[in-house]
Amino acid sequence: MSAGVGSAEDSREAVAEIVRTHLRDIPDFPKPGVVFKDFTPLIADGPAMRALVVDIAGRYAGRVDVVVGIEARGFILGAAVAYELGLGMVPIRKAGKLPGETFKESYALEYGHAEIEVHTDAFLPGQRVLIIDDVLATGGTAEATAALVERAGAVVTAIEVVLELAFLEGRRRLGDRDVNAILTV
Repeated sequence: MSAGVGSAEDSREAVAEIVRTHLRDIPDFPKPGVVFKDFTPLIADGPAMRALVVDIAGRYAGRVDVVVGIEARGFILGAAVAYELGLGMVPIRKAGKLPGETFKESYALEYGHAEIEVHTDAFLPGQRVLIIDDVLATGGTAEATAALVERAGAVVTAIEVVLELAFLEGRRRLGDRDVNAILTV
C-alpha cells in the first residue's frame, strides 16, 4: 500500500494478512502436543518482511530509544526494526550466552522452564525500550524480559509481537504494559 493511501486500520489489516499467509504450523515441535508457529517463511520473503518492519517501526518512531530483541527470532525482527528506526538493539539471551556481567530472570514456558539474561550495562537510566518477539504465548518470556529491562534501569514503552496466541492468555501476565500483536489467533 502506498503512503497516504487508505486508513491506518486498512494498513494494519494488510500486514496482519501478510503474517497470516506466511506462518506455518509445525506439529509436535519442540515436543509432542505442541503446535509451533513458524515464521521463517515470513522472514524469507523480502517484501513481506519489509512490510512488517515498516509497520512496526512506524508505530514507535520517536517513542523509543532502543529496541530489545528476544532470543532467537526476536533478534531477527528486533535488529531490522532498530535499523529502520536508526536505533540500537539490545539482545536478551538464554542464560550463559552473554560475556559480561548480567541480570538473570527465570520463567515458565508453555512447554518447560528457561532463564534469560541481559548485560547489566545494556541501558542508560530511563531509556524508553521497545521489546520485540515473534510470539506471545503464556507471557512468561515477555514478562521476564520486561523485568530484566526494568531491573537494568530502563522503561518498557511497549511490547510488540508478530503473533499472539490469545487462548494462552499471556497478555494477562504483562499487567498494564502496552502490548501490540500484529495477528491474534
